[in-house]
Amino acid sequence: MKFRYARHTTDVERIKAFYTSVLNFEILGTFENHAGYDGIFLGKKDENWHLEFTVSDEIPMQVFDEDDLLVFYPELKSDFQNFTENLKKHTIPMLQPKNPYWKENGIYFLDPDGFGIIISKQFAK
Repeated sequence: MKFRYARHTTDVERIKAFYTSVLNFEILGTFENHAGYDGIFLGKKDENWHLEFTVSDEIPMQVFDEDDLLVFYPELKSDFQNFTENLKKHTIPMLQPKNPYWKENGIYFLDPDGFGIIISKQFAK
């Protein structure tokens, strides 16, 4: 099974810059004017998941809270540390998550749309 998380945004370019420079995701594809939508697919090549961000004339009506998170599990401790260093390099503030589990097992920050992301250190070897 493959997984795609799709989300509407107001600024695909800002999202692209964040996920490619801060999280080192790759651009896996793009599309324009697909029934009024433009979009981008971001992730890691040869993985079974990716993120899709779309933009259209409609303004997103997003309702989310602090427990709505994208959670990523780096396989290596060095990858986890690289994420942490990259957040500092790009002056992305690390925040305190609502869920106490993530206070102990990961780092929490927001993407440009204000959605929470966790980078977990739980399984990094």
